[in-house]
Formats: sequence, structure tokens, C-alpha cells
Amino acid sequence: MGAVKDFSVEEKLTSLVTLQKIDCKLDEIQILKGELPMEVKDLEDEIEGLHARQTRVEEEINGIQEFIEQKKEGIKEAEALIKKYEKQSDNVKNNREFEAINKEIEMQTLEVKLCEKHIKDATEEIAEKARQLEAAKKAVSNKEGNLNAKKGELEKIIAETEKEEKHYRKDADSARNHVDERLLTSYDRIRKNFRNGLSVVPVERDSCGGCFHAIPPQKQSEIKLRKKIMVCENCGRILVDADLNDAVVVK
Repeated sequence: MGAVKDFSVEEKLTSLVTLQKIDCKLDEIQILKGELPMEVKDLEDEIEGLHARQTRVEEEINGIQEFIEQKKEGIKEAEALIKKYEKQSDNVKNNREFEAINKEIEMQTLEVKLCEKHIKDATEEIAEKARQLEAAKKAVSNKEGNLNAKKGELEKIIAETEKEEKHYRKDADSARNHVDERLLTSYDRIRKNFRNGLSVVPVERDSCGGCFHAIPPQKQSEIKLRKKIMVCENCGRILVDADLNDAVVVK
């Protein structure tokens, strides 16, 4: 195959029309897929976030359970000290020792009550965390059900269009090889500027096939000669004559 510069303007225009028609076919396939790829990605992100929340809640529950065990140990230690001080109180020699022991017993009794309150509060917190965890699990289950359904739809469409899409992409690459880089850059830029993706359009009824802006007769004559690249002064699309456009058939 010759270098791109060896191709005539007419050959380049033919390749551009071919590329445009192929890209339109590929656009139709993407429209067929619709929002499914984005919906699948969004669901996957949501599920990942829910799993992270679930893990975080589980870690918080584990932390609270450890806290409860520490407080239970604190109760055991305080009760052991109370018994020890009560035993010592039987052998006090004066009021000063008696009051000191009673004060220690009171402090350890308060410690037991404080630990019991902490355990009660922590147990309630665990119950709330358990509800949050259950809600997260249900949300994951629902989202995974939706995800599987969306993936199934998308996989079905991909299976039906994969061969066709592969064929068009191969033909698109071939058409691109017949057009110089500067022209391809313009083509791609124009395609991105318009929702319908039309970068190359025919002149129809004396007007631009993209924006319907009137094309002067002299300019139409130049377009039909296919000697240079002509663009619409209004929308910037590349213009070709209707005969060339109709002659290119993409199968």
C-alpha cells in the first residue's frame, strides 16, 4: 500500500466517507448497548462501597466486643478487690484503717457499676451496628441481583454484536490508513463536537447535510470536483457531493 500522501484527494474523501459510515454503524451498536456499560460500572462501584461499609461495621463490632470483654475483666478485678478489702475489714485495728478500707470498697463498687454501664451502652451500640450490618448485607444482595441482570443483558448484546463490531473496527482502521494524520485529527475533533457524530456529510438540496446551512453554487461545483477538502462555513463539517456519498456502501 502506498503512503498516505500518494492518495488523491478524491481517494481520501472516499476513505473519510467510508470511515464516517463505519463509525455510524459502530455508534448504532453503542446505542444498542445503551447505558448498560455505565450502569454496570456504577453498580460495581456501589457494591464495592457497600462491601467496604460492611467490613468497617464488622470491625467496629469486633472493637466494641473487645471493649466489653475488657470491662467484664474490670468487673472481675473490682469484685476480687472488694472481697479482699471485706476480709481485711475483719482485722482492722482502728477507725482510720476501717475508713480507708471502706473507701476502697466504695471505689471498687463504683468501678463495677461504671463497667456495667459501659457494657450496657456498648451492647446497645452493637445492636445498632448489627442493624446497620444487616441493612448493608441486604443492599449488597439487591445490588448484586441488579448487577447480574444488567451484566446478562450486556453480555447478550455483546455476544450478538461482537463479530459485527470487530468487522467494522477492522474496516475503520483500513480506512484511516488512507487519510493523513492532520485530516484524521480534524475528523475526530468534529465528531466529538456533535451528538450525532457526523463529521463528513453530503450536500443535499443545496445545503449542508449536517446543519442544513445553504451552500453556494460555486462551492458546490468545487465540492463535486473532489480536488480539495471543503468544509461547511457554518458548522465546520467536511462536505462531499451526494454521488460520492451514495457510492460508498458499508456492509
